[in-house]
Amino acid sequence: MDNKTVETQCEIGMVGLGIMGRNLLLNMADHGFSVAGYDIDNEKVESLRKESKDKSVYCATSIEEFLKLLRSPRAIMLLVPAGKPVDLVINALLPHLQSGDLIIDAGNSHFTDTDTRALYLQEKGIQFLGVGVSGGEEGARHGPSIMPGGPKEAYERVRPILEAVAAKVDGNPCVTYLGVGSVGHYVKMVHNGIEYGIMQLIAETYDLMKRGLGLSNDKLCEVYQSWNDSILNSYLIEITSHIFAKADEKTGKELIDEILAVAKQNGTGMWTSQSAMELQVPAPTIDLAVAMRDLSVLVKERKQASFLYTRPIYLLTGDHTVFLKQLQDALFTGMITVYAQGMAVLAVASDKYNYHLDLESVARIWQGGCIIRARLLEDVSAAFRLNNNLPNLLLDLKLANKIMAHEEGLRQVLSTAVRLGVPTPTLMVTLSYLDAYRSVWLPANLIQAQRDYFGSHTYERIDAEGTFHTEW
Repeated sequence: MDNKTVETQCEIGMVGLGIMGRNLLLNMADHGFSVAGYDIDNEKVESLRKESKDKSVYCATSIEEFLKLLRSPRAIMLLVPAGKPVDLVINALLPHLQSGDLIIDAGNSHFTDTDTRALYLQEKGIQFLGVGVSGGEEGARHGPSIMPGGPKEAYERVRPILEAVAAKVDGNPCVTYLGVGSVGHYVKMVHNGIEYGIMQLIAETYDLMKRGLGLSNDKLCEVYQSWNDSILNSYLIEITSHIFAKADEKTGKELIDEILAVAKQNGTGMWTSQSAMELQVPAPTIDLAVAMRDLSVLVKERKQASFLYTRPIYLLTGDHTVFLKQLQDALFTGMITVYAQGMAVLAVASDKYNYHLDLESVARIWQGGCIIRARLLEDVSAAFRLNNNLPNLLLDLKLANKIMAHEEGLRQVLSTAVRLGVPTPTLMVTLSYLDAYRSVWLPANLIQAQRDYFGSHTYERIDAEGTFHTEW
């Protein structure tokens, strides 16, 4: 047990002292809360012990010692990898818990697992919250966006702690009670899906400027810095500008050029796409962002294909000023559309799973601390404040006007990208989605005719009610 004297039992405990768990625990201590930490890795326990000498942080190397540090009824937060590790920790804790104790899963668990665990623990008299946390290491230490779901009374027990450690925007904490069940983890899942989409859109602008314009890393840094001072102001654009200014400590070269161009995924983006398809909500920009990460892994295949399908990537000559403005407009249009797709998924999921989500609140708590925070979220929040039943952000007049003012840039960029031979799949699908969404007529009548032709699936008519079949 920690050699510090525990004057009063701790208000909350943390199981999992990796980057997120350790930093969130230190954040809690900085805000005056007495906290306890436990990890099966003793080195992580010792690391926390050394880092928290002057704080109200107490460490334990066994579950029994850890639980003795907590006041009753106990509140225990888990920040361990999603899946089996969560269940292993819960099962290790259960023999030592009492009715009324609270477990908080703050990892990236799949929402269906959260529902299963909540029911399992409820039967044993244990409260359970599924809480999404976004912000990475910096956010955990100094203020993340927090997305809690579960029993309201369980949330109220830890609300003062969560509000204290969350990021603040205009003095308001980026945390709110989202609703019952697995809603917290569902919202975090969609957050990550949006994150995938925006990151891929940014990557495509990088490719266009690097291979299409031949810009240096110094110039790329300058462009992204200027974009962050514009309508594109966001955390992801900000850190992108920093990345191009970073030197490699090992070689002295620019670090970005020393990083292998393979981007793997941990599942949350894929889960968003899967859920959107199950709910029959189109989210093609997010879908393709996931697919492009998968494609990036196929290095050997792409090398073979490069020999089979030889075509150079051409440079855009002349003054780049006009194209860079078009590219800025294209990315802005893409960002709005990704948010629209993600929020549309949340809207349908809210009805399907009885979450009763307040989408304005979701947009508000994403304005600070989280990875997808952006100036644009002020407009998203305003749209749902005006109409919280809005099925798609593209139907908001203010956002529609902004898209109309910038979409021509997207069209021009794609025209140039096709000529140069630079791949821009998410930018392309974004425009196709926009054009399809605003089209009163789509060629689905042909698909219905084909289905009826080969499978007698029937079709509907425009001039009569009911279903019909033709002997083709």
